[in-house]
Amino acid sequence: MSEYRLPDFIKARKRGPYQAPIIREALKLNDVQKSLGRDLFYHVITYGCQANVRDGEVIAGILEEMGYTHTEELGEADIIILNTCAIRDNAEKRVMGEIGFLQNYKRMKPSMILGLCGCMAQEEVVVKRILKSYPVVDLIFGTHNLYELPAMIERIIVDNQKAVSVYSYQGSIFEDMPSVRSLPHKASVMIMDGCDKFCTYCIVPYTRGQQRSRLAEDVIKEVIELRDNGYKEVTLLGQNVNAYGKDIPDNGDFGYLLKKVAETGIERIRFTTSHPWDFTKEMVDAIADYDNIMPFVHLPLQSGNDEILRRMGRRYTSQQYRELFDTLKERVRDVAISTDIIVGFPGETEEQFLDTLKMVEYCKYDNAYSFVFSPRPGTPAAKMEDNEELEVKKERLYRLNDRLGYYSKINNEKWVGKTVKVLLDGPSKNNPEVFCGYTPQQKLVNFTLKEGKVGDIIDVRITEAKKNSLNGEQI
Repeated sequence: MSEYRLPDFIKARKRGPYQAPIIREALKLNDVQKSLGRDLFYHVITYGCQANVRDGEVIAGILEEMGYTHTEELGEADIIILNTCAIRDNAEKRVMGEIGFLQNYKRMKPSMILGLCGCMAQEEVVVKRILKSYPVVDLIFGTHNLYELPAMIERIIVDNQKAVSVYSYQGSIFEDMPSVRSLPHKASVMIMDGCDKFCTYCIVPYTRGQQRSRLAEDVIKEVIELRDNGYKEVTLLGQNVNAYGKDIPDNGDFGYLLKKVAETGIERIRFTTSHPWDFTKEMVDAIADYDNIMPFVHLPLQSGNDEILRRMGRRYTSQQYRELFDTLKERVRDVAISTDIIVGFPGETEEQFLDTLKMVEYCKYDNAYSFVFSPRPGTPAAKMEDNEELEVKKERLYRLNDRLGYYSKINNEKWVGKTVKVLLDGPSKNNPEVFCGYTPQQKLVNFTLKEGKVGDIIDVRITEAKKNSLNGEQI
């Protein structure tokens, strides 16, 4: 494996005074690479968060620059890339199962390239396992070097060699990369990558590198281009958007960026993910003061117990979280707040879990993502003593989800009889005769369409509330 560049968790932990280099026009194709994909087809399978989805759009853009054409048929594809997530063990199991399934296509078409990239590719144990147990995988690259994809494909096709290249370092900012947007009316805009928080359970700082923010002028330029191309909504993305700008002198923080993006006039602005530690008054004011910044905040709690929060490395107390929650509710009209909660963190007692339930009773979240703790190899929490039975953790998760679902339904019932603005996404996945879209509060609405098209913002009167969605009728 000496010819491979493999991930290194020790290097991935490195942090220090660092301003990420900005690399413009990083993708430079030679004459061979420009035609490698001619008359060939590609398929990208993306797992995980919106940042992964955005990476998938860039990967598609690179492949199309090489002449490849997209296909939804796996059997037709000449290259299949699994763009992966490492946040939980279940995500990794799904990918390993997918590789096993795709081996069948590889047998039928030996020339097909099977690749894996994303956060899983940044994990030492994962890459070594794939190289040992899944020789069917031809291509492995990480989150830092999407621009190397053409050279790696050339190595496989022309030189008939496996290509494995994963960097473990602080990272760079790449501008001007090609992309194929997933949707025609709303788009994600990466404003930063990486994270320096090092919550003890989280693998993201190791897989995504040091926090590095894009220049505000580059973000604003991208939003204006999207607006001018007919996009109605942008979501500003980062592992911790609230820390935006801290690594760039004289650039402005996230509150400043929110205001500048709002002033572009694009109709809807969202952002994710927030960390309570970095949420400032200026950010709250921006959400409250600009009508095109949507009144929806994803505010991860993780635990309602101070000792567990300390051991998680979250940097705030339950009281500080409550105060921020109250400020958002007071300042932002009709704001909806969602959260993340981990059940069964190592050493969590029943009493500490009950503190989380008390926080749920206090906040009455509109929506929540809740999970049983999943140890990630290489993180501090994976080494913590954990004597609680899995069945106990699952029972706690059941109780938690019961309360979360109860408040989600109550919050949705408040909208019955009201008229809301819905950005039309298209037909429902379950029923093509029913259309769907989201309100400013990120509430999913299903309704029968009288007139309109994807990307229109239409008035819908809410007639029924469910736990996870609303039903309505177009006015």
